[in-house]
Amino acid sequence: MSENKKIADAYTQFLKTINPFEENIPFDFEGLSQSFFKMAVQLSQSDETWAKNLKLSSQYLELIQQTTNKLYNLNTGDVIQPSRSDRRFKDKEWSEQIYFNFIKQAYLITSAWAQDLADETMGLGENEHKKVKFFTRELINSASPANFAVTNPAAIKKAVETQGQSLFKGLQNLATDISEGSIKMTSGDFKVGENIGISPGKVVFQNELIELIQYSPSKDNAYSTPLLIIPPWINKYYILDLTPKNSLIKYLVDNRFTVFVISWKNPDASMRDFGLENYLTLGPLAAIKVVKEITKSEKVNLAGYCLGGTLLSILLAYLAETEDLVVESATFFVTLQDFSEPGELGIFTEESQIALIEKKMAKVGYLPSEMMGGTFNMLRSNDLIWSFVIQNYLMGERPKPFDLLYWNSDSTRMPAKMHSEYLRNMYLENNLIKPGTLKIKGYGIDLSKVKVDSYSVGAENDHIVPWQSAFEVTNLFSGALRFILGNSGHIAGIVSPPTNERAYYYSNSAEGQKDANKWKTGAKRNAGTWWNDWANWLSNRSGDLSQTPNIGNEKYSPICDAPGTYVLEK
Repeated sequence: MSENKKIADAYTQFLKTINPFEENIPFDFEGLSQSFFKMAVQLSQSDETWAKNLKLSSQYLELIQQTTNKLYNLNTGDVIQPSRSDRRFKDKEWSEQIYFNFIKQAYLITSAWAQDLADETMGLGENEHKKVKFFTRELINSASPANFAVTNPAAIKKAVETQGQSLFKGLQNLATDISEGSIKMTSGDFKVGENIGISPGKVVFQNELIELIQYSPSKDNAYSTPLLIIPPWINKYYILDLTPKNSLIKYLVDNRFTVFVISWKNPDASMRDFGLENYLTLGPLAAIKVVKEITKSEKVNLAGYCLGGTLLSILLAYLAETEDLVVESATFFVTLQDFSEPGELGIFTEESQIALIEKKMAKVGYLPSEMMGGTFNMLRSNDLIWSFVIQNYLMGERPKPFDLLYWNSDSTRMPAKMHSEYLRNMYLENNLIKPGTLKIKGYGIDLSKVKVDSYSVGAENDHIVPWQSAFEVTNLFSGALRFILGNSGHIAGIVSPPTNERAYYYSNSAEGQKDANKWKTGAKRNAGTWWNDWANWLSNRSGDLSQTPNIGNEKYSPICDAPGTYVLEK
């Protein structure tokens, strides 16, 4: 065994040892260690490395001189400042106390140096480079002095004020969270169907995969063409119905739309062989049939959120092949059709990664919800991991009630076959944009044959579906398409009610536009939420106002009240 191989193997074991997410985030650490080792070799041979090291030394010498000046009460500026968006060092002690100011700057200097080395490393493959940059950032985030009691001024102050009770409470919180298997992100007694997910409605249809909810009208008339919403099967549908003030479902009902929503079952081992066709057939295809029979409408408007939007794209192409003209319009919320640039999620979906996930799924028949949730949280680790480590364990406080974060923690499992097909066909091979490659019920899927009017929403700061990638739908479908760019991220960009005073969105014609950034350059920034814009667009494709339809009918009589039973499954 060569000396280099021994070093690489030792580094692999080291990474496995320090990985706090090993059970919740399946990752190919052998491949990662090899990438880091290649980076180290490249850096050792690069003249740029010495220049960066010289800059590091110079900044440290400047920091020492600056700190010495402060000890003698000489005014001097900082060598480096955190970015304006970095909330870790917002307490005044980080700037006013010499000890903490030195620690903060030393960390920021070292972090910038390490990230710069990772960013500028040559000689790595594209995805290899992305992995190295991502995990360098994660190691940097984990090493922040704000994450440790002895170097966090707020934690020390709280411990002194409470005579150590905050640290004792933090240890209790840590023990509780270890026993429950997750970091607590929100407090409060949230109960789906009682104080969130409470829009009135009935489950009017159920099969082994979905419950179909029809929502009760709030007006004495409604548009004649109903709307069916397809949520992502990775999450529970009530993200669209959290509380009345931020419920998209309530907003739609109040604006006279007849709304149906699919609620996916939380799969167990018995559903390991459910695949993409099962989800299409038992999901939206089955739901459309019921919606038509209940409303007596020949047409249906459809909307899909994230993965639900990807399934909707497949559905539209399938219906085009079968010449079924049932769809009046389609709406996509932060949805990928072209997976060539999936953002940082791409580092978790290369061949070695997928093989590792498939191996884990084969044991139990599904992907545990904790694994995908942990992966998403890593994409924003300072906000969704370390901030809660500080609050729960260093400060001894529990987070305030927050409905969105409660929903974020209430994720679902995914059947082994479905998740494997999804990862391979979409992220790994990008088959959805290759005409005829993806086969559904014997038909080749070709997105260019989709001719229905479409509305697509991207989110400016989306870390799961980069908005530039969501924009690619404008180059894939053949029908008229309106693209809107909302502010905020993957969730808050969609849960953006009219009461959100900070909301804004960009609008521009997508016709003839090929480049997302050029589209944005020429776009108009509008104050307020895109919900109103979409409601106006959708109303023009929803028929006339007429008497509201009954909830269910003789064939599909109501089974139970919304939110149903599938959404309550753990």
